[in-house]
Amino acid sequence: MNRKDFVLALLVVTIWGANFTVVKLGLDGVPPMLLVALRFVFVVFPAIFFVRRPAVSPRYWITYGATVGIGQFGCLFYAMHIGMPAGVASVVLQSQAFFTLLFAAILLRETISAAQLLGIAISSLGLYLVWSSSGSVNVLSIPPFAFLLSIAGAAFWGISNIVVRKAAASAAANKKNLDILSLIIWSSLVPPIPLFLFALLLDTPQGVIDVIVNLDGMSLFTIVYLAYGATILGFGIWSMLLSKYPASQVAPLSFLVPVTGLLTARFVLGEQLFLLQWGGCFLVFIGLLISTFGFPRFFRSNR
Repeated sequence: MNRKDFVLALLVVTIWGANFTVVKLGLDGVPPMLLVALRFVFVVFPAIFFVRRPAVSPRYWITYGATVGIGQFGCLFYAMHIGMPAGVASVVLQSQAFFTLLFAAILLRETISAAQLLGIAISSLGLYLVWSSSGSVNVLSIPPFAFLLSIAGAAFWGISNIVVRKAAASAAANKKNLDILSLIIWSSLVPPIPLFLFALLLDTPQGVIDVIVNLDGMSLFTIVYLAYGATILGFGIWSMLLSKYPASQVAPLSFLVPVTGLLTARFVLGEQLFLLQWGGCFLVFIGLLISTFGFPRFFRSNR
């Protein structure tokens, strides 16, 4: 990967990591379901007039839109609304990798290797340490329901990954390529209406209207950042990199997302983790590495 593209990759993972802090700031002025809905409205318009529909059956991008927009981001934003720290959320959401393995085993009949099982076990211990250490003196508390909602968001992300794989296989069967950015933009047609309805159920019609009419600068910045920065720009650059380089060179850089997420939350929001919580985040990261790349060479060489 040349220097320019490497810098672009670092820019993307920084944008995605800071995304969690921006969400936390935006939730101060906009209810969670409404914020998610507005994010997807801005993703759709005006991009949908310039991007072709994905070269797959509509059922794929409709399902993808439901699992990502309503499931993943609906759960995540509400979890952060009720107390999930931004930095910890960036780590917990990475458990999507293990849900992807689980759903692939169930739905695609794929085998889970010993290294992947070890990675799941290590990361699960890490997640337990992150949650069980909350509530200590001078440490941000993590409400149990907020933590569970974050896990649910990761599970929906895992399901969406299976949908993408099925969609890619369907496109390949028809000798076509699946454009991920196109999938994201067209699937963004799905979440807004259900999310607006959820927003009305959690608030009142007048309350929702008042928020929309009186959006402040931070709220507008959050929506624009989430829609155009984290989604269109981020996935646009990432898709370009994946088209130029092997996935083995690009994908590992996504492990920097929770790192930038934790650092951004620490310096912008002042989130302070307890030592065991930092240890838990480290274990989640190690588990992801083992699950993705296999056993360390040290263990392989001594078998």
